[in-house]
Amino acid sequence: QVQPVESGGGTVQAGGSRRRSCKASGRRVSTDAMGWVRQAPGKDREFVAAIGWLERNMDYADSVKGRFTLSRDNNKDTVYLEMNNLTPEDTAVYYCAARPREIGYREWQYHSWGQGTQVTVSS
Repeated sequence: QVQPVESGGGTVQAGGSRRRSCKASGRRVSTDAMGWVRQAPGKDREFVAAIGWLERNMDYADSVKGRFTLSRDNNKDTVYLEMNNLTPEDTAVYYCAARPREIGYREWQYHSWGQGTQVTVSS
């Protein structure tokens, strides 16, 4: 069973950057896609970004496209989400999740979830 663990949360000023990490434990995830989902206060969870088991396959929500960048290091079973030019609208709990091979856009497509970590962007 894969257990993703997020790190890199915290508070950052608007316009700043934050690098999130999601390290998987339990087994290797080199053939898993890894996704990021966030939930802002009072809102439903929304897809942020995902990277397939082949690193060339990745996608982003329109709201973060051009500002967030995914990468993965399969030797470390870790996926990184580089978040730049953050705005208060990016304030949310961010979750990392795993699914087999290809990118998923729906929560039900992911079988393993991290505990979520808060990112707060102050204006």
